[in-house]
Amino acid sequence: MKALFIGGTGTISTAISEKLLREGHELWLINRGSRNDTLPPGAHVIQADIGNEADVAAKLAGQSFDVTADFIAFTPEHLERDYRLFAGKTKQFIYISSASAYQKPLSDYRINEGTPLANPYWAYSRNKIAGEELLMKLYREKGFPVTIVRPSHTYSERSVPLGLHGPKGSYQVVKRMLEGKKVIIHGDGTSLWTMTHNSDFAKGFTGLMGNIHAIGEAVQITGDETLTWNQIYRTIADALGVELHTCYVSSEFIAAASPEQWDLRGALLGDKSNSVVFDNTRLKRLVPDFTATVRFDQGVRRAVEYVQSHPECQKEDPEFDRWCDRVIAAQEEALAKVKREMTV
Repeated sequence: MKALFIGGTGTISTAISEKLLREGHELWLINRGSRNDTLPPGAHVIQADIGNEADVAAKLAGQSFDVTADFIAFTPEHLERDYRLFAGKTKQFIYISSASAYQKPLSDYRINEGTPLANPYWAYSRNKIAGEELLMKLYREKGFPVTIVRPSHTYSERSVPLGLHGPKGSYQVVKRMLEGKKVIIHGDGTSLWTMTHNSDFAKGFTGLMGNIHAIGEAVQITGDETLTWNQIYRTIADALGVELHTCYVSSEFIAAASPEQWDLRGALLGDKSNSVVFDNTRLKRLVPDFTATVRFDQGVRRAVEYVQSHPECQKEDPEFDRWCDRVIAAQEEALAKVKREMTV
């Protein structure tokens, strides 16, 4: 199989790229070259900025592919460009959408591909929905061979997956745990969530590649293991070998109290604060041998070990750390005030 990936060095795409190359497929990557250290050995790299459509078209002249996948398309405009570049040049175009596109608030915590798409809290999700609608229109009217994939919270060994962190990633929360400081958990920690290791995601994704039954379909790819956020944070603390100290704060308060540029309103109210349980029946019908085999406690232990042994993954975020301290102090002061007033 000859595949072309736009991107190819992110959390999801890296695992897929490595799997395809191990299996002997021909992989091409359109990449700007800014992360050469993560480019998988054996891939053919076309160094280009996908935003420069004329340059990319020239560099792809005479090429055709069995599968093309865009991992960095976030708006309908990106997909309109992809259609111009790849219509008639690929047998399958895979768009990476997002499970955050599903209806918020949910009418049913059990999610499958028939769950309505609507997210008033997060522009990112609304753009993904608009992208899906555009591609399905092109499939129906132009025969563009589309497959839509909806990942949820997918992680790798390079970062410890958490519910709440700052713009520089999750390491600052890991550091707080190691220092014995309180960490903020949204809500009361009992809502349900699903974490998927990127190696498991890659199994589902590659099973859809070149699969004629996946054309015209939207398919979610997640694991089947469901955890509460309390379980998630305790598992991480266990992997770190520390005691977990928590401060529970409502998602609405977190969203209102955080800097607008962090977009925690979207990430929490539009995603992680909602209980979700994924029904992967469609994926298993299309890819009968798909099974997610990396249990969360196993995957997160790998992530903890990797991050602790690789300084480049230890990106501190002092601004987020100070914000956590302020939010925790404000909640504790408010509780103390209520208790004082109750005794008057």
